[in-house]
Amino acid sequence: MDRLKRLFNPCSIAVIGGGAWGAEVIRQCQKIGFAGDIWVVHPTKEDVVGLAPFREIADLPAAPDAVFIGVNRHATVAVVAALAAIGAGGAICFASGFSEAAHEIADGDDLQQALLVAAGDMPVIGPNCYGFLNYLDGVALWPDQHGGLRVNSGVALIAQSSNVAINLTMQTRGLPIAYVATVGNQAQTGLSEIGQTLLANPKVTALGLYLEGLDDLAGFVELAAAARRSGKPIVALKTGKSEQAQRAAISHTASLAGSDAGADALFDRLGIGRVSSLSTFLETLKLLHVVGPMGEATVASMSCSGGEASLMADMAHGQSISFPTLSASQQVDLRNTLGPIVALANPLDYHTFIWGNEDAMTATFSAMMSPQMALGVVILDFPRRDRCTSPAWDLVLNAVERAQAQTGRPIAVLSSLVESLPEDVAIDLVTRGIVPLCGMAEAIEAIEVAARVAKTRGSGVFVPPAVRPAKILSEAEAKQVLQGYGLPIPRSEYVTDIRHLADAGQAVGFPVVLKGTGIAHKTDVGAVVVGIADADALTAAARAMPTDRFLVEQMITEVTVELLVGVVLDPAHGYVLTLAAGGTLTEILADSASLILPVDADDITQALAGLRIAPVLEGYRGAAAVNLGAIIDAVLAVQSYVVANTPIEVEINPLMCGPNGAIAADALITTGERHD
Repeated sequence: MDRLKRLFNPCSIAVIGGGAWGAEVIRQCQKIGFAGDIWVVHPTKEDVVGLAPFREIADLPAAPDAVFIGVNRHATVAVVAALAAIGAGGAICFASGFSEAAHEIADGDDLQQALLVAAGDMPVIGPNCYGFLNYLDGVALWPDQHGGLRVNSGVALIAQSSNVAINLTMQTRGLPIAYVATVGNQAQTGLSEIGQTLLANPKVTALGLYLEGLDDLAGFVELAAAARRSGKPIVALKTGKSEQAQRAAISHTASLAGSDAGADALFDRLGIGRVSSLSTFLETLKLLHVVGPMGEATVASMSCSGGEASLMADMAHGQSISFPTLSASQQVDLRNTLGPIVALANPLDYHTFIWGNEDAMTATFSAMMSPQMALGVVILDFPRRDRCTSPAWDLVLNAVERAQAQTGRPIAVLSSLVESLPEDVAIDLVTRGIVPLCGMAEAIEAIEVAARVAKTRGSGVFVPPAVRPAKILSEAEAKQVLQGYGLPIPRSEYVTDIRHLADAGQAVGFPVVLKGTGIAHKTDVGAVVVGIADADALTAAARAMPTDRFLVEQMITEVTVELLVGVVLDPAHGYVLTLAAGGTLTEILADSASLILPVDADDITQALAGLRIAPVLEGYRGAAAVNLGAIIDAVLAVQSYVVANTPIEVEINPLMCGPNGAIAADALITTGERHD
């Protein structure tokens, strides 16, 4: 049973407290048309927004389904306990000053723990929470204005910022919103559980998340799985950086695989579409509400302006959107309608010859919509209504509707400027099953996201246990550990007495590499010397190093390219695997790909193919290609160690790759210690 269903779909609402915020909740419930009972609890007031308050929670006629608690933080705990005792369906805790303010208020953590004890099994959202809006059923546990309207179906929005949530309700883009929910500090109930409740409503078509961090990785993974099962896509706009993911200053992996890369990798794995702005967030959700996931980003672009056609082509350049070439039959159909002067191409400038001719525009739009087109886009900017008229523009909309019906292919109406698609037109288009898109840049990104959303990569996510740093292994120790999981390493000897270097060199076999150990970024301080040919040169190199501990290693030859293979524990997103151009230029080249564990051979192959150095791996200008299978085996060996031992970080840099194999020339491990 969904424990939040009663809270989000209440038949009765109680407001605790008669202050300005609680009074506004009552006004908003009345304004939105809440059809159930509204009760107020206040110890002294005779009237709160026209309602006679009950003096105590115990005086309520029944246990309320949903409660807005608008009293101070200390009183909130007692109120929650009283509500839980009578079996209330759930509560919004508006007050702040709990764990989110622990740095400023000494008792913040203690008060939050007391709140959790008081709530018991009763759902509590917050504290420091604005509440939610249910535009499907007319519920507004919301202490402020909002800009939404009642709808029959729409998208659900969850935001970790109340102000962002308010702003999203003020959109004038025609996006039907079914729910808006804020989460506060998620003391008990997190966004993942709320998301599952909202997605379970058959009238919700998609879920949009404004994220500053994840509440719980395992719960978030389950939310994504629930979305896939229901066929309802998720779009996320994530901000913020995870300091924990940047902790390892001595490694390259941490700087390459910060939380932003981790978020990208996790969303890619889970089939969640990530967007870059609030505008694109809204446009993508609108496209998904009307059309759903597109599968491909093949577009037929149509406009009566060469400038607009050029803008579409330029904005899509370098992106995953493609404009398929027109077939011979399409060209024949278009030529019959447009005449001999119009240049036939995609994007199409159909000129103004057919402007005002609804039948000709219908024929043109239909001819462009071949089965290979995932989406048609008709560019149409409305004139200002306060100074102009637009009867001919309605004919274009009619033609789009007819062409969509004739071809069975979705067609969007795109205004190149956000301001030039009136809200009432956008709302009308949605009711007609036509997607209204506002702004070219936003539309391009929205189409890209809609084409890849719901496509999962790999099989599941390895959710790590709670781990804290334990110790940093020496290079020799790290290599030995990883060799036990199948990672090839050079022959080596560890030396703590310079007098034994010659013997170590003979044991390894000249030429050798000498490394000073216990030093971060050895190359920067001259603590790595390669190609040492004899014992005298070996001793001389050691004397010049700022250490008295050394690693004498086999000299790896026939190296085509150096790679970095790193795994870092990002507490928010799981284990992030980074594959990158390696060696001393790792951070300068910044040529990397990030994946969430676990990965398989196909994942690794695809990630390597996406690097800028991929041509070198494949054999550039006649050079021998690297042994790709050996690289894959090396990466999988590192993964095996990580899954078995849950460290904080592992880094191989460089992994020396050539036609005959892949060998780890350097290694770093920061081990992890589990804690609950």
